[in-house]
Amino acid sequence: MTEPLISHTKIKAFAEERVNLPSETAKKHRVQVNGLRERLEAHIAANPGFALVKMLHAGSVAKGTALRTINDLDVAVYVKKDEAPMSDEELVPWLATRLREANPNMKPEQFDDSQPHCVTVRFRGTGLDVDVVPVLYEGDEHDLGYLIAKDTGERTLTSIPLHLEFIRTRKKAHPDHFAQVVRLVKWWVNQQKDRDTFFRCKSFMVELIVAHLADRGVILSDYPTALEGLFSYMVRTGLQERIAFTDYFATSELPPSNGTPIEIFDPVNPSNNIASRYTTADLTSFVDAAEQAADAISEAHYATTKGRAVECWQIVLGPSFRG
Repeated sequence: MTEPLISHTKIKAFAEERVNLPSETAKKHRVQVNGLRERLEAHIAANPGFALVKMLHAGSVAKGTALRTINDLDVAVYVKKDEAPMSDEELVPWLATRLREANPNMKPEQFDDSQPHCVTVRFRGTGLDVDVVPVLYEGDEHDLGYLIAKDTGERTLTSIPLHLEFIRTRKKAHPDHFAQVVRLVKWWVNQQKDRDTFFRCKSFMVELIVAHLADRGVILSDYPTALEGLFSYMVRTGLQERIAFTDYFATSELPPSNGTPIEIFDPVNPSNNIASRYTTADLTSFVDAAEQAADAISEAHYATTKGRAVECWQIVLGPSFRG
């Protein structure tokens, strides 16, 4: 069989040049977060009754799945539930005050509490923002707590360390390739959002779909094959197949289906369908885009000119792909 004009090597090179967050940049981002965390730890040690328990790096940089285009970081602050205000209107300003207390070397206005569900810490030197999301915590040994989702404000039982462990397990099983396929699919999602402002697909959802296929033995080491298989799975199932994992609970603990268009469950909480807010229209848009991507990759495989192969891959990876 003739080698396709756009090979794994070319997709890998594009990812390294345009998609992936450079390791040195990721390191600088982690240093900023670590500075916040270390100052908080020092303040907690000096003030044992302080209402904040600890800060954990969360999100794509912590998981190693961040894109080059990232402009903010996510961290979670575990808060003593009994000492935190119960209303969302009071919780974020209260958290901002506690963070200012722990960081007296920073200007008070750097802790922006204008967002409804998180405090945004603004670093002037780098222009990087850190979104600090509260987790209401009652001392669980596995760091389970009620995360206040920064996009919806919903209070959801979850665990940041177990999420990170879940991703590390897949990265260990598929060194380099799991994280890279996740980043390529996230890049595809961003291309869809550029074309359609109503297109919806959160990063966590991408990670779980890729993890689901990785657990089922899909080969991730050849990126064109992996991406075509991923998009074809979405089309074949229409994303009507339940996606759940048994790392931390048995499938028997999942709730009965309630008619939600997409069911993708948080690996550490069987009652949390992370796609519960997606509509039938969202599902249709997602599957249609996946079908277009699968068809484009298939056509690119058999294209007889490089120009046509590049055009097909641009449907998936956007106009910046040059082959």
